[in-house]
Amino acid sequence: MFERSIPEWLRHPPAAAARKPGARAFATLSGIEAMIRGTLLSVFPLAMYEALGDARTVSTVYFAVGLVSLTVGLLLPWINRAVPRRWLYSAGAMLYVLGCAAGAAGGSWVVLALVACTLATVTCFICLNAYVLDYVGKNDLGQTETLRMFYSALSWTAGPVSGVALMKFWAPLPFLLGMIFAGILLTVFWWLRLGNGRLIQKARGPAPNPLAFLGRFFAQPRLIAGWLFAVLRSCGWWGYIVYLPLYAVENGLPQSLGGTLASITNGFLFVTPLMLRWVQRRSVRTAVRTGFACAALGFGLAALSPLPVAAVASLFAASAFLILLDVSGGLPFLMAVKPSERTEMAAVYSSFRDVSGILTPGIGALVLLVAPIQGIFAVVSVGLASMFVLAGRLHPLLGVAPATRRSRRAAV
Repeated sequence: MFERSIPEWLRHPPAAAARKPGARAFATLSGIEAMIRGTLLSVFPLAMYEALGDARTVSTVYFAVGLVSLTVGLLLPWINRAVPRRWLYSAGAMLYVLGCAAGAAGGSWVVLALVACTLATVTCFICLNAYVLDYVGKNDLGQTETLRMFYSALSWTAGPVSGVALMKFWAPLPFLLGMIFAGILLTVFWWLRLGNGRLIQKARGPAPNPLAFLGRFFAQPRLIAGWLFAVLRSCGWWGYIVYLPLYAVENGLPQSLGGTLASITNGFLFVTPLMLRWVQRRSVRTAVRTGFACAALGFGLAALSPLPVAAVASLFAASAFLILLDVSGGLPFLMAVKPSERTEMAAVYSSFRDVSGILTPGIGALVLLVAPIQGIFAVVSVGLASMFVLAGRLHPLLGVAPATRRSRRAAV
């Protein structure tokens, strides 16, 4: 009754406009979530091994969790039709709370903790990417991705070491800290008022099959290429984070070498703004090809090196270019997504984590039947090199600012 007399500026106050989400808002959410994941990154393997007592059982659990995570991630767009996106993201944050509570309980509850936190990561990742595609223009995607990594740098650098130190002091402590971070994440998300994203619908209704959007994905070569870039980049990280420490131990190098190098590598995240400037001056195509070529070279040299120290140095050098791929490798996919398919394709894109988490250990186990760990480095090198070839099909000016693009065309 009284709504007609309410001024428009009161119904939509300037404060709400001031909080319109942008690159910094999404980077803040990514940074807070990185506090949870970074703190628990090195805690979960230790807690799982302590609870299950057998490395093979731990590997089996991780494999099963990866399959569950992949399935849930592909079903999320269908769930999103019945559950608004803001509630899905909130459910993801609450799964972090549940997982941390189960981890703090200890014992076999740590398996539930791993499942809950993994599903939380998938849910939040899909929803956040959908929000980014809603509110960030194509020309600003590079800045958004770089800020997300920059805001997460400290958490990924200090989190693993801090988590293990807290675990040694009192086992439940890192999980309790993660629970606090999850509460902060949920609070900031609701303060930002992201809602359910922008409403963009096709003329015809969505397909009834929850997996029908996979057909749309396979019909778009640019999306397939962008997804493959993400999968192989993630396989490279698996080779570095998981198999480098094993290689070091088998060759008489310090047991802590892998963790130390991983922390130093994560420190490169602080220079991602400089990497973004380089990408913007060149192009996404140049950055992606450079990243895959140099990373493939590093893994290849590690596979062929007779000296363990030289092999480790080559892998460490390759990791710097994996960071470059973190900056630029996801842009081809994000720039190719149609507005009407944001949520569905965000779910497809997020599956790269689960696919690489299933693919790398599976192929690695087969390689180890006939070759040492350096054989895994060789396989990773071949995979990265194949992405270098595929990236050659990207548009030469992809990701270049419009003004720079016009000047280059004028020069030609």
